[in-house]
Amino acid sequence: MSAFPPPPDLKSDPGFDPIRASDAVIQRLRANHPTLIDLTTGRVERLLAALDHPERRLPPVIHVAGTNGKGSTVAYLRAIGEAAGLRVHALTSPHLVRFAERIRLAGKLITDEHLLELTDRVEAANAGEPISFFEITTVLALLAFAETPADLCIVEVGLGGRFDATNVFDAPAVSVITPVDYDHLEMLGPGLSKIAWEKAGIIKRGRPVVVARQMEEALEMITREADDRMAPILQMGADFDAWEERGRLLVQMPDRLLDLPAPSLFGGYQFENAGLAVAAALTFDHALSDEVLGAGVASAVWPARMQRLTAGPLAELARRRGSDLWLDGGHNPHAGRALAEAASRIVDRDPRPLTLVTGMFARKDAEGFFRPFAEMRPRVIATTFEGPNAASAEDIAVAAVQAGLPAEMAPNVEAAVRLALAAEGPAPHVLVCGGLHFAGEVLAMSPETWPS
Repeated sequence: MSAFPPPPDLKSDPGFDPIRASDAVIQRLRANHPTLIDLTTGRVERLLAALDHPERRLPPVIHVAGTNGKGSTVAYLRAIGEAAGLRVHALTSPHLVRFAERIRLAGKLITDEHLLELTDRVEAANAGEPISFFEITTVLALLAFAETPADLCIVEVGLGGRFDATNVFDAPAVSVITPVDYDHLEMLGPGLSKIAWEKAGIIKRGRPVVVARQMEEALEMITREADDRMAPILQMGADFDAWEERGRLLVQMPDRLLDLPAPSLFGGYQFENAGLAVAAALTFDHALSDEVLGAGVASAVWPARMQRLTAGPLAELARRRGSDLWLDGGHNPHAGRALAEAASRIVDRDPRPLTLVTGMFARKDAEGFFRPFAEMRPRVIATTFEGPNAASAEDIAVAAVQAGLPAEMAPNVEAAVRLALAAEGPAPHVLVCGGLHFAGEVLAMSPETWPS
């Protein structure tokens, strides 16, 4: 018998959010402000003006764009700031379980009461004009940031950069661009150069920009945009670098070499994410000590990024079998490469079989995501999740087979994990992956695993 409650009847409630049905703010904002994506910042600027420009009343802003690693970089930056004794605001997306995860005020998640009060004010100021869910969320966050004392504000771009709702800062303290790769082609593409042009839109005249290691085509566009805006650029691999050495993070800046503890987040790629955050933090405050920087990179928390799940019902199933259970929200080819590298580290130190439990949105390049795993040949169990844009288990299984991996299907994540654990032989490593919404469904199963 299943240990899990039956899923809710989605069709009976058109306002249902598949991540967290009891979230009143989500229900209200999704009902009043459907997607209505508009690739300009005009609607946000209009609403901010109606609220007396809270974006002009913020502490110094670090603005972070890119395809992969944005959330991890924000997590390291926030941890470094807090290790330095700063009060840090942060805006991230999407949420995994609760809407409040998107808005962190001076180190703490915004309360439901505060959210509802802000929602009343922002919707009154909007006066029924068209605006998207993400746009009004951004305005809610900026208003909260402006009204809550803090020393630093870290803002993650939602989609692209140039026309993203967050791109309303004339003079950020630092702009950061994480690795750029192919994703959201229907909105940002078709080519890598065009995607990089979108991301580089956060670069502002005369303001410093710190750039991760990039493919050549993306780097050419980013450097061109920085030159056009006379923005000082600090480029990983040219002006600074970061790497793993003897299990520690080394960051070579133009004027100093830092020998820091290993990043708290798992995976070799996290050394570069943490190094990028260190470089951005030093661009913000050159006087930050090695001790503060080390404490930050060693204490960052960012759920669903190669997260070892030790609580919740799925973790309990894995524990009974003697398996380890991991969760990651990566969902594109670049993330697949990073995830395959991280999984290989797990298997190298503990050579048991690897099984991927995968669900993702239909618009994603599932075959490209699986291709980096071809040499490891893990078992794939394709599944799906609640939501109109979720890929079917069959489509994901076909993509895995096209990438050279053996695949099976299961109707939901619980059934998929049970199937993974039922394999004969050694207890497998199980990696649940494919997207942040899918990962959020896993974390939502138990309050023990809700991000806080």
